[in-house]
Amino acid sequence: MTESRVKRLAVTLMDATTDKDPQVHEQVFSALCYLGEAEPEELLNACEEYLRQHDKLAYPHRIIILRAMEAVARSSLSQMDKSTAKIVIFLASNEMTKSKDVIPEWQQAASNVLVAVGRRFINKVMEEVLTKFQPGVLPHYFVVRTFASLSVSNVFGMVPFLTSILGTMLPMLGMAKQDNMKIVFCFALQNFSESIQEYLANLDQAPDPTVRRDTFSQEIFSAYEVLFNSWLLSREAKLRLAVVEALGPMSHLLPSEKLEEQLPRLIPGMLGLYKRPAEAYYVSKSLCQILEASVNIGSRSLDTQLDALLNALQLQISTLLDSSVPVQLKNHNEVLRCFTVLAASFPDRVLAFLLPKLESSNERTRVGTLTILRQIINSAPSQMEIKKPFILSSMKLPLQDNSNKVKRALVQVISAMAHHGYLEQPGGEAMVEFLVRQCALPAEQLPRRQSLEAEDVTDSQVRDISVNTLFLISTTVDRMSEVLWPYLLEFVTPVHLTGALTPLCRSLVHLAAKNQEEQPKDFHLHYDNNANLPSPCALMSRLLVVASQPYGGEGRGSAALRLLNVLSRSIHPTLEPLWNKKLPELVERLEANTKVSLSQEEWEDTLLKFLQETLMTISDCSWTCRLTSEMCRQLSSYNGSSVEKNFLYKCVGTALAACANKDLVRKTLQELLETARYQEEAEREGLACCLGLCAVTYLDETLAKLEEFVKSDVFRKSAGLFSIFKDRSDNEVEKVKGTLILCYGYVARYAPTELVLARIDADILRNIFLYFNTKVLGIKVETKDLSLKLCLIQSICMVCQAICNSAQSGDFTFSHKAELVSQMMDFIKAEPPDSLRTPIRQRAMATCVYLVFLEPSLSDAETAELLDTCLSGVLALPEAETPREKDGPVLRARQEETLWRDTLDALEGLLKGVLQRDLTPRGLQAMFEVGALEALCGGRTWSSRGGGLWSDPQGACRGVGGAPSSVAEPPSQCRRLPG
Repeated sequence: MTESRVKRLAVTLMDATTDKDPQVHEQVFSALCYLGEAEPEELLNACEEYLRQHDKLAYPHRIIILRAMEAVARSSLSQMDKSTAKIVIFLASNEMTKSKDVIPEWQQAASNVLVAVGRRFINKVMEEVLTKFQPGVLPHYFVVRTFASLSVSNVFGMVPFLTSILGTMLPMLGMAKQDNMKIVFCFALQNFSESIQEYLANLDQAPDPTVRRDTFSQEIFSAYEVLFNSWLLSREAKLRLAVVEALGPMSHLLPSEKLEEQLPRLIPGMLGLYKRPAEAYYVSKSLCQILEASVNIGSRSLDTQLDALLNALQLQISTLLDSSVPVQLKNHNEVLRCFTVLAASFPDRVLAFLLPKLESSNERTRVGTLTILRQIINSAPSQMEIKKPFILSSMKLPLQDNSNKVKRALVQVISAMAHHGYLEQPGGEAMVEFLVRQCALPAEQLPRRQSLEAEDVTDSQVRDISVNTLFLISTTVDRMSEVLWPYLLEFVTPVHLTGALTPLCRSLVHLAAKNQEEQPKDFHLHYDNNANLPSPCALMSRLLVVASQPYGGEGRGSAALRLLNVLSRSIHPTLEPLWNKKLPELVERLEANTKVSLSQEEWEDTLLKFLQETLMTISDCSWTCRLTSEMCRQLSSYNGSSVEKNFLYKCVGTALAACANKDLVRKTLQELLETARYQEEAEREGLACCLGLCAVTYLDETLAKLEEFVKSDVFRKSAGLFSIFKDRSDNEVEKVKGTLILCYGYVARYAPTELVLARIDADILRNIFLYFNTKVLGIKVETKDLSLKLCLIQSICMVCQAICNSAQSGDFTFSHKAELVSQMMDFIKAEPPDSLRTPIRQRAMATCVYLVFLEPSLSDAETAELLDTCLSGVLALPEAETPREKDGPVLRARQEETLWRDTLDALEGLLKGVLQRDLTPRGLQAMFEVGALEALCGGRTWSSRGGGLWSDPQGACRGVGGAPSSVAEPPSQCRRLPG
């Protein structure tokens, strides 16, 4: 019952093959396969019977059934009995040859059934098919094709039949007139040759181990003569390609003497086919097999063909490669295989041909040659072993090439060299240096104009492959450890290689960890054998500065801190416990934040505190002196990196404060003041901060050095030099004066509060006023220099902050208070009433917040004048408009809007401060009298905080009491006012 049900289901399904819907055809096929999984024998018999009984069924429908039979036969071959196999073979053979015309889909489906069954029942298949392969009669196209397919699918079963098949086939070659028959004969000869080679390569598993190559040699040579001398000359491209594909495998079976005899004709004949680019892959693949066969027999005539071969193959490699076209990529790989074969047998000749090509100025020639060198370095290592010095010395010109394609190819060569011991040789360091320089290329590039080249290589792509290569050779090639460690440290300190620091640090961390594991007790840098290594002080200075901008260069900060940690013992023997605790915490903090969430100011303060703790732990005066000197030496390296240089100045100040050598401190301060680039804003601020940090320990020395500098010949000569250039003199001198004013402000900010109060009037403010006020013929002249004004405001703000933060601030009488308030008002009044272009108003009002709280108190008239000046200077300003794309430069508009809002916030802060200073009904009445509250409560939306405090004056009075929190810690606009 089960069998009849399967048969009925199968017949029903096969009846449905006549449906016109292709989806139904696929569903029928799937259902038949599903039935065949359960009852393969029954299904195969049902299909055979159906096709036999429905002889008139159209071939498209027969194909569906044959496909199902093939799938079931493949999956159940091991269970198939001989009787079923015989039935299926007979049916498939008849289906394949029923039509004398070639109907590929139908006859291929039938052939596939024979091939599937032939994997196990090869003798029965051959018994059937050979009846249709008779001497003197051209066989059916698919009979030959079936032989070819069987020879690949069942090598051991089919090879024993090939002698008789070849004997019958050879006379047929001359009888074939149609191209399709010639093509199928070529296909068969190709597959037969490949099967014979596989059989001979696995004789230990073969059923007949006595089979030899010469068993087939004569027949293959006879076929070769027809193919090479006659069919290869055809104008039909498909036939030519079929001949070319067959000649490669056949060359391995030709008699040795015949192959040697044919090479002077065969190789030029193959090379001539390169004139047709579309056929290049097939030519290269076959040529490689011919070369392998020639080398295997020790051919002497190949030597005479070598120059022509190398030139033709070099031309193929140098041809523009479009990697998106698979056949081009395949041809490229086959040509490289040809070079592998030739390099193994003719290393001297190949290198003598290739190395001079590297001197060519042609980009494609140089890229192609480097590509070939990479191939032979990888594939012929034993032959290239003694050639390493010559190959390395030939790289001098490519190392100087600016072409990105050449650079990429050279990086790939370096990767191959690293794996095969080239970089240990003299000249290897130049290759490593080149690799590091490519890692320093820009990580991202602006979109470029579409290139006409199919493969346009950007700086970013060169950098990516270089970074990956450096990391791979550092972590996976054991022999590179001795080459790269500690040599890579030499590239850490040069500032122009900053872009390479992240991959450099990662590689160095891995190499250091590996060396530390191998010698845990004796791991430190050996300067005796590595004279060019940067000193511990140089490494520490550089890596600290790098860490100050932690999110640049793909996480440069974390990488630098990790490297510092593994170098702790080499930096100083006492640092390991402290750094093992602190540095992982810093790295963790970086990884827990982003560039947006991490405050740059707080991060720099954290690093400076880390530096301070490090110097305290070392507690070595001479080492601290060396570190200070090294930091000063590195300052000039950052002339193009203002942010990093600013931080390095702060590091110098921190180191000076920890240095016990007063002479060095004085000398260093003098040099810093003499060599600073006063034209650059960030440097002025950095220098001033440096002196302020130094004053933490050396207040007297710092103040003395500032006065000494002004009186020195250097300062006077500078002023005199500037006066020669009338247009520049005022500006340049103002920059120096502004810097000195800032220095006094930072000294007041950082110096010990118990010491600074006594020096404010006599030393700090006196000099600030001296540098700011210019007199001509005894008459005070108001400066017009914006930066000088801003420096004065910032410095006064820091002086006031220092007084407020002092424990004695309540008893301190600030004698210059009224004068400074008046100066701030003058600044505000000097600003144009109808426009907001500078931060003068905002900074001056923020400074007044501090001045208001200092003693002596302002009189009512002075307070009223201050408020009136600020209100008049701000509330009359036009409201900033929200920036829109169509309004012009959006960035500038946003900056103006931010400045406008900051200015209103500063006014609000000042009004709060005044009210807090006199939080009484009288004080509130004074505010009304000057019109402050009326202006603010008049309905105008003026504050970025939505009017908050001033929408309810009584609530405002209730909401504030005592001193403002900003006194202990000034608002952001006061804490960091740019110079």
